[in-house]
Amino acid sequence: MRLNRLLLGGAALAAALSAGAVTASVLQDAPRDARPVQSNDPIGDALRNTAPSPVAPPVESAPAGAPAPASPVPVAPPPAIVIAEDAAIDQAVEAEAEAEAAPVAEKAIDQPDVPARRQRRKFAVIQAIDKVTAETMKFEVEVGGRPVRFNRNLIVSARACEVSTPDELTQDSIAYVDVSLAPRNQGEARQIYRGWMFASSPAVGGLQNANYDAWVVGCKD
Repeated sequence: MRLNRLLLGGAALAAALSAGAVTASVLQDAPRDARPVQSNDPIGDALRNTAPSPVAPPVESAPAGAPAPASPVPVAPPPAIVIAEDAAIDQAVEAEAEAEAAPVAEKAIDQPDVPARRQRRKFAVIQAIDKVTAETMKFEVEVGGRPVRFNRNLIVSARACEVSTPDELTQDSIAYVDVSLAPRNQGEARQIYRGWMFASSPAVGGLQNANYDAWVVGCKD
């Protein structure tokens, strides 16, 4: 019995101590009330406690104005400013106008009595591009020879390739080309282009297809 009492007493004491510790911790974490700070500045306290005296707003007197005239006052416009033109400027302008009005003499182009014959070449240099794969290649096609296949199904053959003569205004390479489209080893080729291609103007005579573009870039032996 005595042992049980001692155990119960110890448990009660431990519970009381634990409760006290929890209560102290809660009280320590809880916010405290604000307290006024003791001031050590008597002059500042006196100035803050003294009510300010009212200050009268400044009064401004109306400016003295001149009386309105009995009759309207006429206002004269300013004199016109005349800028004297320089004689040298006038002469330069007149000379420029006369030069523009004068007819321009056209330079005569010397033409030979008998035009020179264009020189034919054995190979046409063709450049082609696959729009799907962005693959591009510059290759040679023999005139009247075996056709050339580009990227499996574009077949190019050349019938003629010649260069311009020195007396022509534009130096150019011109080729007569046949272009066909057919899958490799499947069916017959389908012609998609036939005509003259000009190296100086690829957009005028070049092949423009949904999948391929081709144009001539030169002629060579």
